Amino acid sequence: MTVVTRFAPSPTGFLHVGGAHTALFNWLFARHHGGKFLLRIEDTDRARSTDEAVKAILDGLTWLGLDWDGEVVSQFSRVARHAEVAYQLVAEGKAYRCYCSPEELTEMREKALAEGRSTGYDGRWRDRDPAEAPAGVDPVIRLKAPREGETIIDDLIQGTVKVANEQMDDMVLLRADGTPTYMLAVVVDDHDMEVTHAVRGDDHFTNAFRQTQIYQAMGWQPPIFAHMPLIHGPDGKKLSKRHGAVAVGNYADMGFLPEAMRNYLLRLGWSHGDDEVISTEQAIQWFALEEVVRSPARFDVAKLTNLNGHYIRQADDRRLAGLIRPRLLDLLGGALAEGAEARILAGMPALKERAKTLVELAASAVFYARPRPLPLDAPAAALLDAGARALLGEIRAELAAVTDWRAETLEAVARTHAERTGLKLGKVAQPIRAALTGATVSPPIFSVMAILGPGESLARLDDALAKG
Repeated sequence: MTVVTRFAPSPTGFLHVGGAHTALFNWLFARHHGGKFLLRIEDTDRARSTDEAVKAILDGLTWLGLDWDGEVVSQFSRVARHAEVAYQLVAEGKAYRCYCSPEELTEMREKALAEGRSTGYDGRWRDRDPAEAPAGVDPVIRLKAPREGETIIDDLIQGTVKVANEQMDDMVLLRADGTPTYMLAVVVDDHDMEVTHAVRGDDHFTNAFRQTQIYQAMGWQPPIFAHMPLIHGPDGKKLSKRHGAVAVGNYADMGFLPEAMRNYLLRLGWSHGDDEVISTEQAIQWFALEEVVRSPARFDVAKLTNLNGHYIRQADDRRLAGLIRPRLLDLLGGALAEGAEARILAGMPALKERAKTLVELAASAVFYARPRPLPLDAPAAALLDAGARALLGEIRAELAAVTDWRAETLEAVARTHAERTGLKLGKVAQPIRAALTGATVSPPIFSVMAILGPGESLARLDDALAKG
């Protein structure tokens, strides 16, 4: 059997972190088994579905690196097929037309509620002669659900769960306007797409029983169900906007790497011993749905941020330089100084050691990309008082004589100056740092000088001296 999973979001908004979590587990399970991961957009709700939302979903999955097999399936394009199945069930006596008006259904529910009975549909048109249908009423089509026995789900995560059939009413399959309900559309699509495993959030768990009844009525084999726990916020409640960013696209904008997000989402509800950092290759090799826990996991941005810092430190320098370039252009108004790209690439090994997001990385690298003269932040401006500028003038003359412009040589010059004047090395290095970076915090300043080169370094010192 070829394993086939699917991710089936509704295009009514962005790709939610919870949806990304579901997509990841479907993708990993399919890739683990050498199967297929399909993408279906459940866009039958035309009033709420938008092209922008579809694009956001596709962009989010692409950013995460979750590639799907085959073309994206639009559920709306298949409404004729959904209706065909509903009419087939009617023809086989497994479904029927119900002519109840909305007012009649409301009265039915209110009476049941007052009498303490189930408010589900009471089946009044289940065995009634269609010849009695009122004129001018478009019927819905309802499944003739079994009234005795049990519907059983053997869920890979939730275990075996049974529901008495008498607790479920005859669900609507086709609305009066001929459009399918969610229950029918999902079953038909999953069957036709040959989905073997329906992996989704446990908020769909009750749907599985109704959908199983449709499968049974059609004589189709249901997929193997696996209902994942939902992601909660730090307060233990379902993750929502009140907890902060919930869209995958927001985390991309906030400077997170896709591999860090994949790793973090993987660890929400699934583990492999004590392993915290798990590569995508390892995840594919190790992943099993049976190891997904039933209890909800809590989304912790601080843990994600720390993990992202690890992945930034491990990332290729050239890739990181490319990723922060658009951010640098935004910071600098659309243009980088001449030679900025080479300086950033050379400085990346030191820059990435301190950054936990691409936003932080870009902010720490911006001094390499700024055109002269550099602006000074408040601490740097305060540091460069008259005494510091006098020191800069002295060290500038000594640096101008250096012919071997390496970090070790430059540090030796500064250290010699400090010893001769009775200062600590930091007292010499900090004014240089402020002048060359515009800040009081940076990677090791002598390494920075080596990267900037003699021309740029001395020119930046001159700019700082000119401000005195």
